[in-house]
Amino acid sequence: MTIAETAGAEGLSQLGRQTAQPASPEEARLERVPAPHPGRRYLVRFTAPEFTSLCPVTGQPDFAHLVIDYVPDAWIVESKSLKLYLTSFRNHGAFHEDCSLQVATTLVDLLAPVWLRIGAYWYPRGGMPIDVFWQTGEPPAGVWIPSQDVPGYRGRG
Repeated sequence: MTIAETAGAEGLSQLGRQTAQPASPEEARLERVPAPHPGRRYLVRFTAPEFTSLCPVTGQPDFAHLVIDYVPDAWIVESKSLKLYLTSFRNHGAFHEDCSLQVATTLVDLLAPVWLRIGAYWYPRGGMPIDVFWQTGEPPAGVWIPSQDVPGYRGRG
């Protein structure tokens, strides 16, 4: 994965341009820009209800609903580059836990946020849903952090 940092939107390589879909997370280019309100504590949420990857054993597709919450420090992620990065997992074979943590730790490495958490709500594989949760530590005081409100898989019941 390539990381690009810019002083503003004019230095971004993907926003406002036709951009080819990266073939893998390693080929994706995540971009960041300076946070517009440094020193203020607020929550940014990205929801990806159609995240897909491949089972590393069978090659069959896996589907998840990702919710990524973070409190920025000096940087925010450019959203188009995040969408392309998440989409690059479509041909990536890895277990649910690996995909979920790869997304979260890549964002932590890129942004150095005050706080970040991911809720990865995976649809059943072999009849069993797997949900993966991770965060960098305790949430910062004074920041409104709403519930992710993604219900666990219930099947038809």
